[in-house]
Amino acid sequence: MIVFQQAGAAVLLVLLTLCLQCAGVAALIAWLRSVAASGLHDLRMFHSAALVMQTTVAVIVLHGVVILLWASCYRGLCFPSWESAFYFSASSYATVGYGDVVLPLKWRLLGPLEGMVGMLMSGISVGLLFAVVTHLVEGKSQSRLAFRSEPATAGLEVQQTTS
Repeated sequence: MIVFQQAGAAVLLVLLTLCLQCAGVAALIAWLRSVAASGLHDLRMFHSAALVMQTTVAVIVLHGVVILLWASCYRGLCFPSWESAFYFSASSYATVGYGDVVLPLKWRLLGPLEGMVGMLMSGISVGLLFAVVTHLVEGKSQSRLAFRSEPATAGLEVQQTTS
C-alpha cells in the first residue's frame, strides 16, 4: 500500500510540475512574441538588457512556484513547518541537497525525483533564455529561434544550392 501512495504522489507531482512549467513557458513565449512583433530588432542596449532581466525574473518566479508546489506536498506529508518544507524542496530542486533536513523513510524517494525534475525544468528555462539572448545578439539575421518555426528543410535547400 505504501508503494501506491509513493507512486501516486510522485506521478501527481511530476504531472503538476509539467503543467505549471509548460503553461509558464508558453505564457513567456507568447509575451516574447508580442515584444518581437513590436520591433525587437530596434531595441537599444538598455531595453535589450531589460528584456533579458524580465525574462530571467519570470523564469525564477516560475521555478519558485514549482518549488512551492513540491513544498506544499512535503508540508502535508512530511514536515511540521513550511520553512522546513520549502527549504528541503528548494535544495532538492536545485540539486544541492545539503542533508541537514531529510524526508521520512516512507517518502525519501521524492527528494531525488524532485532533483531530476528540477534539472530538466532548469534545462528548459536555460534553453528559453539562450534563445532570447541569441535572438537579440543576431540582430536582423534570419534566425527566429524562439519566435517563429520554419520548416526543417529550409536550411537544407540553402546548403544544397550554395554547394
